[in-house]
Amino acid sequence: MNKSELIAVVATEAELSKAAAGAVLDSCVAAIVKAVAKGDNVSLIGFGTFKSSKRAARTGRNPQTGKELKIAASTVPRFSAGAGFKAAVAGKKAAKKK
Repeated sequence: MNKSELIAVVATEAELSKAAAGAVLDSCVAAIVKAVAKGDNVSLIGFGTFKSSKRAARTGRNPQTGKELKIAASTVPRFSAGAGFKAAVAGKKAAKKK
């Protein structure tokens, strides 16, 4: 599913126009990107958590020449799927909390 297909599904499910659904999707993605870039976590219960993670500097290898090269440290985005999302993908019902 690509972005335009997702917008069409959201528009149908929420009874919105495609333009409104596109604006909502764009603003949600922008808010998540802004928060994670700032270092905050974004948790959507049942879906998952978006967060930033630090990756240490390391030594890599050029596959063509075999020569070692240094790879700089960086900060990368991470996503951890929630229990409900994992259960849906596995084809199971989500466990109910007591």
